[in-house]
Amino acid sequence: MNRGRNSLLTFQAPSPSEVGKTVEEFLEYLGGPAWLYFPGENGSRTRALSTLLHGNEPSGVRAVFEWIQSRKRPAVNLVCFIGAVEAALARPYFATRFLPGRKDLNRCFREPFEGPEGDIAAEALSRLRRAKPEALLDLHNTSGTSPCYAVSTRRSPAHESLARLFSRHFILTDLRLGTLMEATEETFPTLTIECGGARDSQSTTVATEGFFRYATADRVVGSDDYEPGMAVLKHPIRVELGDGARVAYRAAPDPDVDITFQPGVDRYNFGEVQAGQVLGWLGARGLSALIAHDAQGRNRIHDIFAARDGTLEVVQRTRFFMITTDPAIARSDCLFYAIPAETPMDQG
Repeated sequence: MNRGRNSLLTFQAPSPSEVGKTVEEFLEYLGGPAWLYFPGENGSRTRALSTLLHGNEPSGVRAVFEWIQSRKRPAVNLVCFIGAVEAALARPYFATRFLPGRKDLNRCFREPFEGPEGDIAAEALSRLRRAKPEALLDLHNTSGTSPCYAVSTRRSPAHESLARLFSRHFILTDLRLGTLMEATEETFPTLTIECGGARDSQSTTVATEGFFRYATADRVVGSDDYEPGMAVLKHPIRVELGDGARVAYRAAPDPDVDITFQPGVDRYNFGEVQAGQVLGWLGARGLSALIAHDAQGRNRIHDIFAARDGTLEVVQRTRFFMITTDPAIARSDCLFYAIPAETPMDQG
């Protein structure tokens, strides 16, 4: 291994005996943001994978650890970028999204590349562009229970074939947040894969099986075979807390917060919620405690919710995804994403 120009460590095809017996020992071995290289049977092509851009999303790095343990050789050269290692190592393991006083790494993949996370993002992008992969997958977890789905800023046969390695659910987004996916979208096919809830054991199975398919298949893009059945949702709306708003997750309204969501609200992830469904209770600020931005910057909160006798009620048939039940993530990132029924779903 050697240290890169900034703070990205490089590892050449580490062996099982080097990385330890557990994924936690693997993270200790890495010590910080890392770049792993595995030579392929076909050395003329390369694929890329990114994971652990948030320290509380373990499924992707568990899949990489299982890959090392398997001693398999990829079909083509494989590079893996593992990001928020230090946050994942903060005790208890895999409980910290990003370290206190630091930035969310997956919001730093655009200029200006400032601070430690900006340096890591800039170096990772530089290495990816030099590697010229035929595809990049970025493995994540949701904080609440959820099925697996793919997210991309673009849709093509290549994107859909990559998504099918993991799921039949595809979200086409026009939101821009500074993510890795946005930074590489014009260079090579890139997908974010949300493998399921961070605490769900099935999510690691999904990540591992999909990663092994990605690493070992002769072709993952450019196939002439068309497989129908992809459900595509378009143009999500990002729902956040308003300035200074407070949130809780309880079975009854909490008088000390601005919005109380019912426990288990993440059961609505990827489900179709009907008009009239109550998701929780509003405080004195009412709907002004919430903001729902679309890609044009418009606040669409009234297209999704209404205040009815102190409750938060869905006003039209809506699909929700990435619903969190963690107040800290709700404050630092967002509550969830929504796609109203007025946005049609394609069946590819």
